[in-house]
Amino acid sequence: MPRPPARTVIASTLSAAALLSTSACSLGDLDKAIRGVPEAVTPADPTTAPPTPAAAPTLTEAQARAALIGEDDLGGGWAATQGFATWRDSMLKASAESPDCGRLLDALYTEELFGPEARTRASVGLDDEWSGAQLRYQVVAHRPADLDRTLAWLGSLPEKCGEFIATAGGGEMAVEVSAAEMPEVGDARVGLRIVLSAVSEDEDADAPTLTLHVAAIRVGDDAITLTNGGLAEVPSDATSAAVELGARRLTEARKRGREDV
Repeated sequence: MPRPPARTVIASTLSAAALLSTSACSLGDLDKAIRGVPEAVTPADPTTAPPTPAAAPTLTEAQARAALIGEDDLGGGWAATQGFATWRDSMLKASAESPDCGRLLDALYTEELFGPEARTRASVGLDDEWSGAQLRYQVVAHRPADLDRTLAWLGSLPEKCGEFIATAGGGEMAVEVSAAEMPEVGDARVGLRIVLSAVSEDEDADAPTLTLHVAAIRVGDDAITLTNGGLAEVPSDATSAAVELGARRLTEARKRGREDV
């Protein structure tokens, strides 16, 4: 069923345009890739994940690219991105009084959920041409202990940063952080749902609200990071499908790496 187009938003304190493109997003083929995922579950505690087997050799560039997802994996309506969404600078380039909440905003803006020390091996950006959502997917490499440390920090954010005020160039935003649905994939995982709402002094103004689905999954020495966000409806089924398919492909790529040694 087609979803309504992204709404145009205007705020006196913060100007955020809709995403660069809109089109229909039909995810009818997703049941081939993901079935029966509940609407909301608490993300797994990465500290209780089983230990990883012997580490695989570093992925080659080709193997990392093979672990990416593409528009064909998410059903109709998705296409290669045409560039960063305008809300990235207007709403994610922000600060917060709490160090943890500020660190979260910095990680979202720079797209470095695992920190600048983690090495990006491959990445892809996709746009949902109907809803205006934009999905960013990366395969990164880092030390497993550092990956798990970051996952533990991300998992603590619904408690540490459940509700806070952020300051962007145009004004203040009310931010809510909660645990989000995650398929049981990888060695450790965390999912978050983040909602940023511009605060306007004009009660009649139509202030923008940005919704972000965030996922981070460790698979051995490698990890997947994903953000799926937009100013209108954000397809959670696409987020879940990307996580499940991506983790499966990364596992297969690591297995091939061991076999090639």
